[in-house]
Amino acid sequence: MDEAPIPVIRLGDTGEVAAALPHLLGFRPAESVVLVCLRGPGGSRVGLTVRADLPPPDAAPALARTLAGKLVTDDPGAVLLAVVSEAPDLEGLPVPPVAGGPPATWPELPHRDVVHELVLALDARDVPVREALLVRAGRWWDYDCPYACCEPGAGTPVPGGPSPLAVAAVAGGAVLARDRAALAARIAPAGGPAAAAMAEACLRAGRGHAARLRTLGRDAVAAVCDDAVAAAAATCRPGPDTAALRLPDAEVAGVLWALTLPEVRDRALGLALGDDAAAAEVLWTECTRRAPVPLDGAPATLLAVSAWLRGDGAMANVALDRALAADPAAVLPNLLADGLAACLPPAGLRALISRTLVGDG
Repeated sequence: MDEAPIPVIRLGDTGEVAAALPHLLGFRPAESVVLVCLRGPGGSRVGLTVRADLPPPDAAPALARTLAGKLVTDDPGAVLLAVVSEAPDLEGLPVPPVAGGPPATWPELPHRDVVHELVLALDARDVPVREALLVRAGRWWDYDCPYACCEPGAGTPVPGGPSPLAVAAVAGGAVLARDRAALAARIAPAGGPAAAAMAEACLRAGRGHAARLRTLGRDAVAAVCDDAVAAAAATCRPGPDTAALRLPDAEVAGVLWALTLPEVRDRALGLALGDDAAAAEVLWTECTRRAPVPLDGAPATLLAVSAWLRGDGAMANVALDRALAADPAAVLPNLLADGLAACLPPAGLRALISRTLVGDG
């Protein structure tokens, strides 16, 4: 499941929401059910957005209960439910045949059973479903609409062009990916000569890091590491002077070894709270992509935090997958994965990090 707790933005009409689903999630969903929390006066604003793969019929009730439990953490006034699927219409109820003609059936929109289970699960949590949509082949249908526009085989075209919802999501830092695999590809490990050169740089940096720990002591080395991380983040600040800049392997390797000290990694979380939040996310992305295993675990964890605070739950999930692949038993990424699964909103994570940093100080 992918949770995208994006910043609250205004709700437009139904077609606009259907068009903005990829921007709300950070990638284009396929064969998915998407639930959008509606908040504010009259449910006029979009809050938490949650996606899951469409389940087989026997798994629909369990999935519906799980998703309903996640959504209530955002205290929605209502929910908009969207099924994104290219499944064809189903044969439905029999209709009286034309005199002398063969028996006939009236087609049904697909996945109505999943919609039914979700409506029941949300109703049990006192959360009404404002609308239930099918989005398919560039058109949308309302499962409850009795008019010809929503009959199977009809549908309404999904609006083209940038909608206010999509613009707001992009302004918040969201970058639309083709699908979830494309998100993972953004931080996929490098290969070939570049990977070999990076591995060699990490070996040299590791030997130097170990020697400094022996001669200077942990506190002194941690202070030097803090400075190295801050300097690398400053180099990654967005702007014309850094647009085409690539951090040298030696500098990336130094940051990777710095982050092996938990106290340095934890203090680095604070970069996501201040003016250098965008620079920090660039640094963590670059370090995650270029790091050899298991040095990729710490920057991937920090990238997950940066993406989550920006409201990009899908990228946060991808980064945590990378962190846990490096070390399945690592405490911090496991805790973060639990929080993301429970739909802790960005504001809650921000407050938690702030309290942790104050306690450190």
